[in-house]
Amino acid sequence: MPSIVGTCVFSAKAIEAALAAAWRQAEALGVKVNIALVDSGGNLAGFIRMPGAFLISIDLSIDKAYCAAGFGLSTRELGVRLMGLPEAVRNGLLRRPRLTEVPGGVPFLVDGVIAGGIGVSGASDEEDERIAYAGIAAIEVAKRTTT
Repeated sequence: MPSIVGTCVFSAKAIEAALAAAWRQAEALGVKVNIALVDSGGNLAGFIRMPGAFLISIDLSIDKAYCAAGFGLSTRELGVRLMGLPEAVRNGLLRRPRLTEVPGGVPFLVDGVIAGGIGVSGASDEEDERIAYAGIAAIEVAKRTTT
């Protein structure tokens, strides 16, 4: 499991690139979603809502990003790992505020260290994940061009 060290604050350029790339991927898929980006401390660094995206998905996208950054796992992988726990433990964890196993949250790692996460909500599990990975790829490109 990756280590969590400090709080990496994304540059404005990286945040803008991630949100724009995720938006373009959502448009290419023909879906309307909410996209959230958090730093390694779970602090909201960027957010955008496509017109027509579900209102309930606003908080869910933020929670997905928060969980991905907090665990250093995609929310899909978190769900798989929770399945291996005793039912009482799993149910207890899932009752915690902001904890979600709904796919669409992806961590962003820098040299094996969690730098943050992106969460997408409003489409299917697979579409949310594709959109999130498009955002992550844009952060990586922005990082390379600014260092």
